Amino acid sequence: MEKENQDFILITEKLDIGYASKKAKTVVALNIHIQLKKGELVGLIGANGIGKSTLLRTLTNVQKPLGGYVSINNKSISKYSDIDLAKVMSLVLTEQIASKNLSVFELVALGRQPYTNWVGSLSENDLTIIAKALQQTHMEHLKHKKCFELSDGQLQKAMIARALAQDTDLIILDEPTTHLDMYHKAYILKLLQNLAKDTHKTILFSSHEIDLAIQLCDTLIVMTPDKVVSGQPCSLIESGVFDTLFPKDLIDFDKETGRFRIRK
Repeated sequence: MEKENQDFILITEKLDIGYASKKAKTVVALNIHIQLKKGELVGLIGANGIGKSTLLRTLTNVQKPLGGYVSINNKSISKYSDIDLAKVMSLVLTEQIASKNLSVFELVALGRQPYTNWVGSLSENDLTIIAKALQQTHMEHLKHKKCFELSDGQLQKAMIARALAQDTDLIILDEPTTHLDMYHKAYILKLLQNLAKDTHKTILFSSHEIDLAIQLCDTLIVMTPDKVVSGQPCSLIESGVFDTLFPKDLIDFDKETGRFRIRK
């Protein structure tokens, strides 16, 4: 079993997600089986309110599962210390950064925190990794700019560079294209596709950009009202899973083009 799992960065087994209190338990989704391979770009898609954020919080150990387990590199996520988890998984969240007075270099350098000593001194190796992250995201020319001077697209690239500098096997992004226009949505997702291919890191992102995700991702995790399924986009199209994403009164899915269309 261990040999079979060596190529998988993240695995869930019989995962149940939701919220539990002393009085009640609210189930969001049950029996989720996911296997994410090294070097894949993976999109998490589904309708608004379906539970994408709940699943991401569970996968990142922010929220405890109702049942089942999540493992990274064949180790249960619950057995990682905070510092060790930060060495295998990095996050890019939708929340605003704490201080936009940071320069781009300083923001990206924060990715090295799991590895620096208690005073946060950067070694030559740290500086090399930071420089490479800036280069991979085409941000070298902006490294001295303050974050408040950046456009939304540039700031998102800086956040991705910080995750790269953290040098983890898995990068998870929550809605990385929020507030971006169509061109920059496509630009960011294409950048993520290239980074997954070039760095061999597994990159998982949640998104409402379903058409773009179908075109660019190696694997999709699709949350429907009835189940959570994952697979290659072409296989999921053939299975008809996209037909169940939204009510058919307004839009439907065209298998021929792999896109949603408004009903006439």
